[in-house]
Amino acid sequence: MTPQAACDETLLGGKGASLAEMSRVGLPVPPGFTITTQVCRAYLSTGRTYPEGLREEVETSLAAVAEAAGKTFGAGPDPFLVSVRSGAPVSMPGMMDTILNLGLNDETVEALADRTGDARFAYDSYRRFIQMYGTVVIGVEHALFEDILDEAREAAGVDRDDRLDADALRAVVARYKQAIETDMDDPFPQDVHDQLWGAIGAVLESWNNPRAVTFRALHAIPDEWGTAVTVQAMVFGNSGDNSATGVAFTRHPSTGEKRVFGEYLVNAQGEDVVAGLRTPDPLLPNGHQAGRSMSEHMPEAFTQLVQLGDRLEAHFGDMQDIEFTVDDGRLWLLQTRAGKRTVDAAIRIAVDLAGEGTIARDDAVLHVDPSSLDKLLHPSIDPDAKRQLFARGLPASPGAAAGTVVFSSAAAETAMGEGRPVILVRPETSPDDIHGMAAAEGIVTTRGGMTSHAAVVARGMGKPAITAASAIRIDPDRRSMRAGTVTVREGDWLTLDGAAGEVLLGQLPMVQRPLSGDFATLMEWADGARRMAVRANADGLTDAEAALGFGAEGIGLVRTENIFLEGDGLQVMREMIMAPDERARRFVLERLLPVHRDNFVSLFEKMAGLPVCIRLLDPPLHEFLPREAAELDRVAAEMGLPADELRRRADELHEINPMLGNRGARLAICYPEIAEMQTRAVIEAAIIAGRRSDAPVVPEIVVPLVAYYAELRHLRERIDAIAADVKARHGSDIKHLVGCIIELPRAAIRADLIAGAADFFSFGTNDLTQTTLGISRDDAAHFLSRYLTEGIIERDPFINLDREGVGEVIRMATDKGRGAHPGIVTAITGEHGGDPESIAFCEQIGLDYVSCSPYRVPVARLAAAQAAIRARRGELA
Repeated sequence: MTPQAACDETLLGGKGASLAEMSRVGLPVPPGFTITTQVCRAYLSTGRTYPEGLREEVETSLAAVAEAAGKTFGAGPDPFLVSVRSGAPVSMPGMMDTILNLGLNDETVEALADRTGDARFAYDSYRRFIQMYGTVVIGVEHALFEDILDEAREAAGVDRDDRLDADALRAVVARYKQAIETDMDDPFPQDVHDQLWGAIGAVLESWNNPRAVTFRALHAIPDEWGTAVTVQAMVFGNSGDNSATGVAFTRHPSTGEKRVFGEYLVNAQGEDVVAGLRTPDPLLPNGHQAGRSMSEHMPEAFTQLVQLGDRLEAHFGDMQDIEFTVDDGRLWLLQTRAGKRTVDAAIRIAVDLAGEGTIARDDAVLHVDPSSLDKLLHPSIDPDAKRQLFARGLPASPGAAAGTVVFSSAAAETAMGEGRPVILVRPETSPDDIHGMAAAEGIVTTRGGMTSHAAVVARGMGKPAITAASAIRIDPDRRSMRAGTVTVREGDWLTLDGAAGEVLLGQLPMVQRPLSGDFATLMEWADGARRMAVRANADGLTDAEAALGFGAEGIGLVRTENIFLEGDGLQVMREMIMAPDERARRFVLERLLPVHRDNFVSLFEKMAGLPVCIRLLDPPLHEFLPREAAELDRVAAEMGLPADELRRRADELHEINPMLGNRGARLAICYPEIAEMQTRAVIEAAIIAGRRSDAPVVPEIVVPLVAYYAELRHLRERIDAIAADVKARHGSDIKHLVGCIIELPRAAIRADLIAGAADFFSFGTNDLTQTTLGISRDDAAHFLSRYLTEGIIERDPFINLDREGVGEVIRMATDKGRGAHPGIVTAITGEHGGDPESIAFCEQIGLDYVSCSPYRVPVARLAAAQAAIRARRGELA
């Protein structure tokens, strides 16, 4: 929560904190109280035992709230009803459980009917309560209640729940209670205090339900946080045509446009909107949905909603997602939180809020999740592609995706495991579909609205989603669907245009969209706030061009092994490996020198004076030779060698564990001719490129897999000697730098000594993670998933830097290196260089730059800026 807020989300949960804050500033919030996350942690860790004194405190608070409302909990003439709602410290929409209308029983329902003069409303509320309580607390299958309700609608000849009269609802209630007693051997509880504690326990338990666990894993939410429980007076959106419930965003969550956006349902309760079982009406008239808008049907409540939304946005400094109820014309706010939005909307909202003076530029930079920028960098549908429309729905979440059709979350998850992109098509999604939605490229539902579960979760995931595609008829038995005369079967290709709400037949080509406008403005602000530089890992011109386009400030790593694999390079490399002695190897390598030099010239010229760091050959030599018998015979024939001779040489070079074998610095010492050829190529290329332009070229040569100071000293002497010879022959005085990649714990331990031979340290976090943890990342998938599931580790260390282990190794090496060589430059160049959490750690320990893949450069720029801002504010943990 922002500095203006007085309430602690970690203690009260997001929902409880927002309600307390809204109440504090005088907004219309139903009264209630919140049981803290501390209770959840205690309850789950002590065998489902409540902390001492909690029951008395809850009962006292409940009585006080009921008395203030002039009502009585569990008795007439005006019974007090409550909602019992979950609330994690961060938004987890639909992942945990809620109970509405608690406090109804066979007596209080009649009292409610008498007080309101509306038996239909009273029994509709009771029906809803029994259904929610029966499913969430007692554990009855949801389908059992739905079957009874379907039969009641059919018997009454109506198609919607709100068209069932009081007598029909009385009958539904009776059947619900009988079904519970038959299924569970116990009657539905009539004691309202038993109901309350059953609901509190169920909400606490829901922290560990499968969908919540999956959601936390997807969004890196710690398991130990727990949920709060908010007990709040009920207000009723289902009490007639002058009542309603809905969801409002203060700005458009897909585009960021400054206008209220959302949906509502007349004579309904909250779950009707988010469940997608009824298609709601819009707050404002639009071209997508027919029906009465709230602005037309309830103009006074709508105007108040907009005004309160503006107040909340100004107070919290962000676009708000508001849940509201209109009870007989009176507007109540049930929740506010920072609204989930697409990355396009997030950028526009941040820039607009700063432009409007609501927030500062630094706050605008902090508003956008760096990881979400990935979604901007991927293709959209080629505008020249021929579209064949299958169905149209609501544009619930923008973006484009193509995949083969599946009709279940299980099938989507299976397909992801097999590497197949899929589109998940469902009547509607529920929180239980979270794993399938995460696995799918995009989502289509035949029901629901713009704020249904599918819409909200897809926007949060950055996946395209189309809801209310009502023309689609799904046939689960035949695993197919039909729209009009066209049938699509499971396995057929579809393409989604989430922005247009179009489901298209086939697999359409995609294009990359330009990055400009608000994105450019935000990145300019980010670069102004950033301390660390951001470079890119690039192996050739294509990568370098992409890196520059995304704002890279140089190349942090060029993996030269790829040059050996281009054109005739592999053949020449194999001839070098088969050469009988060093002299013959040098002769062969002379043929590769021009290829290397030309590659480096192109890179230096493309980067126009920006730093370029070139890594000497790292992989062991056996990787250049074939292993399979047939391939070995073919290569031997091409080289004019006996197959046995090539096989013997391959066997000589074969290593049991090449990750720890003759590679990097070891290879450069054992086969010095390779490193010397590469050094000459680098220095010659730098001289040529420097003379072709005004931009000075300072080549950086980095030695991989250094363990000993003596290794780096030995190799540096050779590199410097060759560089001096090349410069002398070309009459040049350009500078060059030599550094090492720290990938081994021993190098980190002796970094103070190694710094004496290095101009810079580059931490290769991919290998440093492997060597520090003793885990091969190629084999880790077999057991790391179990480690994550069992809670042994919270993050995959190959995705998020292991701060307590690998991070401490980096911190130690940095401190030791700077102590011995105060001017030494330090950086990371592994995959962690594009991970926002890892970048924050790099800022914390003061590294000079990070380097990542070209398409992660914008992510790194924004993440580095956010880390710098938080560091200046003392907020960087």
